[in-house]
Amino acid sequence: MKLKFGMVGGAGGGISPMHMRGATIDFMAELAAGCFSRKAEKNAKQAELWGVTDTSRVYPDYKTMAEQESLRQGDDRLDFVVIVTPNDTHYEIAKLFLQKGFPLVCDKPLALTVEEAEELEQLAEENGLLFAVTYTYSGYAMIRQAREMIEHGDIGEITYINAEYPQEWLSLALVQENSANAMWRLDPKQAGKSQATADIGTHIEYLVKAATGLSPKRVLAKFDHIPPTLAMESNTTILCEYPNNVTGLLWASQIAIGQECDLRLRVFGTKGAIEWQHQDANRLKVTKLGGPVQYYSADSPYNYPESVRLSRTNPGHPEGLFEAFGNIYRSFMENLIARREGREPESFTYPTVADGVDGVRFIDACVKSNENGSVWVDV
Repeated sequence: MKLKFGMVGGAGGGISPMHMRGATIDFMAELAAGCFSRKAEKNAKQAELWGVTDTSRVYPDYKTMAEQESLRQGDDRLDFVVIVTPNDTHYEIAKLFLQKGFPLVCDKPLALTVEEAEELEQLAEENGLLFAVTYTYSGYAMIRQAREMIEHGDIGEITYINAEYPQEWLSLALVQENSANAMWRLDPKQAGKSQATADIGTHIEYLVKAATGLSPKRVLAKFDHIPPTLAMESNTTILCEYPNNVTGLLWASQIAIGQECDLRLRVFGTKGAIEWQHQDANRLKVTKLGGPVQYYSADSPYNYPESVRLSRTNPGHPEGLFEAFGNIYRSFMENLIARREGREPESFTYPTVADGVDGVRFIDACVKSNENGSVWVDV
């Protein structure tokens, strides 16, 4: 029997098709209900496109959806709800569905303030509900391979971390002025108090954590407003101090002309180094001290079991963003099923609400650092 899920948002395009495909890629779940848009015609059209055949479960707003769906029992009840709306609405929507007893999957950032994020974490814990936050890039199989290699001591003790996420989309959007999906991100009322840091810098922060297990103890951030008329930063440089005096340098930019989605991670250790980049996501560059450069491929027999589990194709066949989303959803659903069956889940990991809270704290600390003249701020 498939799990049933509902979705709030999604008719606006953007990242929502990734959620839809990710949730259903392994045939473990089906979309049964939703409020995809507050515009009736658009809402109905999206429901039809995505196969929601029961029109009574297509709702005009999320409050009606939460109220009506909470009345359903047994096999008819939604197993979880997905939130794919602009940043400023995550908190209020998530809070209501948690109060109604639904496990959640929410796009990042979890909320706009640390207080809101912590409240959601507490609600999930009090109600015994699983809560995933979609830090997409952690879903790649070779990120899990990197984590296993680091935990097994394959590159020794970590000495330095470097990660970057340059994009050019904002430079293009400002010239074209026709991307509604992009331009809401420039409005502090919808996006929050940070732009580049909250939008993609937090992806870097969690990618480092997913690969190494480390979270920054404190940060020193400098924001750049390019062009200067922007209300929030479009380019950010962040110096991080990780446990054991490990230094990290993170760079996130939405105005890096010539860069599409060039996420890259480098982790250096006492015995070797690991490098991964989004444009070649199925390979992991590994160099042992004094040895040759090696490239590990996804779904190869020499990889660790958890990395192999996250691969869906044979070695040499590329996988991408849909599959990365799918790995987050699959791990979340496998844990959800285990809990419902009264057994301990496997070691399958996914970004949790606690990771979402850490992400909001990271954003908040970076904002404070920049506002105070780029000084160290505890996370």
